[in-house]
This record gives sequence, structure tokens and C-alpha cells, in this order.
Amino acid sequence: MEIAGGGSCLAGAVRGKEWAYMKKIMGIDYGDARTGVAVSDLLCTIVGSTYVVPSRNTDKAVADIVKLARDHQVGQIVVGLPKNMDGTEGSRAELCRAFGERLSRETGLPVVMWDERRTTVEAHNILSQHNYHGKKRKNTVDAVAASLILEGYLAYRKGQE
Repeated sequence: MEIAGGGSCLAGAVRGKEWAYMKKIMGIDYGDARTGVAVSDLLCTIVGSTYVVPSRNTDKAVADIVKLARDHQVGQIVVGLPKNMDGTEGSRAELCRAFGERLSRETGLPVVMWDERRTTVEAHNILSQHNYHGKKRKNTVDAVAASLILEGYLAYRKGQE
């Protein structure tokens, strides 16, 4: 039996029994002050839960994300890669790649870098439409951006089936 996506989310039941192997996918929007985290449902079709992890202390942020990955039985991590609008990568992309490599080492999980252009802008638009302003928005925007990263990756995976 082949399991798509680096060992995450079995696409069917085994001989009519419960799902035999379930691993969720985690989306990450890495930021200087806060990092948004989104975790898929068991079927890897939608975002199941979101978190915001303080990330001024990288070691603590990594430890928090490793714990979340373990607690949620994550099998793969998707880290947002901030590219410039022309597709080139700048210094922020380098930081995100390094963060992704560290998460891979610390968790032992495969990490995919995912183009996150405009996710933060989209997250702010979504929050504006729902009257999230000020501190309420500041504490939520990273989780929404992580959700958008994860949703984009999940849609891509579905299209690959």
C-alpha cells in the first residue's frame, strides 16, 4: 500500500476497518515575533486547528512546534516560503529555509517549502472582513496565514491524486 505525501494521510480504509495510519500535516507561517501554526484534520483535507507561537526566541519556538507536531501526530510539515513577486528569493526566504531545515532535524519529519506570496495580505483582508482590528488582529493574523499556507498545500496534494 502506497501512502502519498511522505507518510501522511492514508487515502482509504483497510478491509473495512478504521483508518490504519493517520498522520496530519502542519503548516507554518514563520515570523520574527510570532509564528502561525495550522494543523490539518486526519484526512488532510481541511485545517483542523491553529496556534500562534512566540518566535523571538527561535529555540523556544522550535521546541513549541516540535511539541505541537508530536501532540497532533503530524507526519509532514509545510513551511511558507516568502518569495518576491517576481519569484526571486530574498533574505527572509533564507531565514525560512533555515527554519524549515531545523524543524526537519528536530522532528525527523519531511519539510516542504511552500510559496506563500500574498498569504499575509490575504490574512489581513480576511480579518478585516470579519471586523478583527488592533490587538485582536495582531494575535490572529499569523494563524490565519498558516491556515492559508496549509490550505494551498492541501489543495495542491488533492490535485496530484
